[in-house]
Amino acid sequence: MAKAPQKITLSGSRDIPFDRLHLSQSNVRRVKAGVSIGELAEDIVRRTLLQSLNVRPILDSEGHETGQFEVPAGGRRFRALELLVKQRRLAKDAAVPCVVKAADDVISAEEDSYAENTFREQLHPLDQFRAMQAMVDKGQDVESIAAHFLVTPAVVNQRLKLARVSPKLHEVYAEDGMTLEQLIAFSVSDDHERQEQVWELLAHSYNRSGAYIRQKLTENSVRVSDKRVRFVGTDAYFEAGGGVMRDLFEDDDGGWLTDPALLDRLVAAKLEAEGEKIGAEGWKWVATAVDLPWGVTNGLRQIDGVPVLRTAEEDARLAKLEAEAEEIEAEWSDDPNVPEEVHERIAAIDAEIGALVERPLTFNAQEMPRSGVFLSIEGDGSLCIERGYIRPEDEPVAENEDDEADSDSSAERHSADEGSEMANGAAGTNVVPIDTVSAADDEEGGEILKPLPDRLVAELTAWRTLALQDALAQNPSTAFAAVLHTFVLSTFYTYSRESCLELSLCKVSFGFAPSGLRDSTPAKAIAERHKRWADRLPDSDKDLWDALLQFDGAEQAALFAHCASQALNAQAEVVPKYDNGRISKHSVERRIAHSHVLARTVGLDLVGAGWRPTVDGYFRSVTKPRILADVAEAKGSKFAEMIDHLKKGDMANEAERLLEDAGWLPEPMRTPELLDVPANGPAADAEATDLPAFLDDEAQPVDDDGDGIAAAA
Repeated sequence: MAKAPQKITLSGSRDIPFDRLHLSQSNVRRVKAGVSIGELAEDIVRRTLLQSLNVRPILDSEGHETGQFEVPAGGRRFRALELLVKQRRLAKDAAVPCVVKAADDVISAEEDSYAENTFREQLHPLDQFRAMQAMVDKGQDVESIAAHFLVTPAVVNQRLKLARVSPKLHEVYAEDGMTLEQLIAFSVSDDHERQEQVWELLAHSYNRSGAYIRQKLTENSVRVSDKRVRFVGTDAYFEAGGGVMRDLFEDDDGGWLTDPALLDRLVAAKLEAEGEKIGAEGWKWVATAVDLPWGVTNGLRQIDGVPVLRTAEEDARLAKLEAEAEEIEAEWSDDPNVPEEVHERIAAIDAEIGALVERPLTFNAQEMPRSGVFLSIEGDGSLCIERGYIRPEDEPVAENEDDEADSDSSAERHSADEGSEMANGAAGTNVVPIDTVSAADDEEGGEILKPLPDRLVAELTAWRTLALQDALAQNPSTAFAAVLHTFVLSTFYTYSRESCLELSLCKVSFGFAPSGLRDSTPAKAIAERHKRWADRLPDSDKDLWDALLQFDGAEQAALFAHCASQALNAQAEVVPKYDNGRISKHSVERRIAHSHVLARTVGLDLVGAGWRPTVDGYFRSVTKPRILADVAEAKGSKFAEMIDHLKKGDMANEAERLLEDAGWLPEPMRTPELLDVPANGPAADAEATDLPAFLDDEAQPVDDDGDGIAAAA
């Protein structure tokens, strides 16, 4: 018969007066760095002693107990009690619960002291989160919990946020199936179902980083830094019942709004209200949009406004503000620690000076009733107001006007008609929204790698056209050669025309343009360059010739290049099924082929110009097989295999992230490499055109009498 295991006997416990206790030299805790005795004493005052002291009798020289006890384990608690006695908050003979071991115990006092500090285990982080949540559930506030556990309220809120993550994910974390970094990332959302969906998605993904988890949880939300949010304000959004997601562990720039549909309704309502205010100024129509489409003003005439002069009071105020700004700059310019209130004052001064310097415009009272306004949102959430545009049908028509006087190109007429439809809108109101969103069909079915949709090719090549225009405008020699090429074609390869000389540069408009094209880097560069030249040219075309004569050769060349670039069209337009007499497949192919010649000559770099393959700009418009083929081409088949199991939306998001810095371009945006040809071959002649002497940077300056431009003529 097996012997029963011998049962152990625990050391006895009893209350011992504090003045009979002494800190033992056997206590192994000697280094006092970080030992917070004062905080522990305050905690004992609040909740009394939670753990007994471990003591042993002190023996005299003959081995008899003296009635005094040493404390080898529990030194911090002993010192905290000692501090309370010194502060007269605890009686010196107060009874202290102790576990008493024999003085001659086979286990040394040093071993007991070491074991107490070694075998204790910190709470698992999940237990900490749940404990704080339980305290809150029982009525304690965040500030009290923070004070009791010597942390900040922000730390308590972080732990409470982690406690609200899905219980299923808590279990995964408890079993070490998830890192704390991942759990923190999941806390950005309170939607348990979505958290669990993303966790399932990670099982098939090579990327399990916290940043990727945040991206997936917030992909259907809107950043608080978005210009639409800045426009309506978060207060209005919250008052309307909208929700927000916050990341308490990283700078989230205000977080994410969880109801994009509500935000869009608020934006539309505020845009309409602002449009009504502006329409009350006397305009015929006001067209509103978050982002105005490219070419919205094509075919429209813009009337000039006259700045309102500042009053004497405004001039005095401006001078006072400028003087104050100079004083602040003189006082703080060399100080690296400028107070926040000084920064705020500087910002307020700048804003007020800007309001005084940027003068409102007044417009011709006879022109305003037939003119309109475009209203959109700037990147900082402020209103962008573009006043004074007249549609062709609103222009005054003379009674004896010739029916054949309309010399607009068909492209401009198309753009003007489109702008007219947007501006007319619904009857009964002069404020109308412009719909700039066009949803592409999501082709989930089929594994055949189909050609890119015609519309997408048109949008991609519209972007390429703008970038090529910008590059050509910065390369006067190539611009001159391009226009000279057009002159030669007109002289030797076409039928004669009625006029002795007819040359027109038709500014290009796009039938299909991607969203946000007006905000692209090339578009902004072209607009800024155009404004600089417009500011230098005379108001009347009668004075233009004399003004051009005043420009030197370099200025003439730069202006020539800018004008030539406006006529460049490298868009692969969608060819109609039936010939409409305006565009044919053959003409588009020849146009694109010649654009490659110019692109190689100017060194066109679309990646450097800012184009990236995004979900909205590319991947949403192509099929899943096309996305996989593009990723494989840009990054390799291994990366394509990592996302081939995803749904279309998730696959598009992943493809955008993978190709962000890959320098990859879709085929319609690429410039083909030139085949090897002899150095003196036709291609070399076509792409190495020398700059004429009157446009050459190294040529002699033009004479004061304007011979440079005369030679060009």
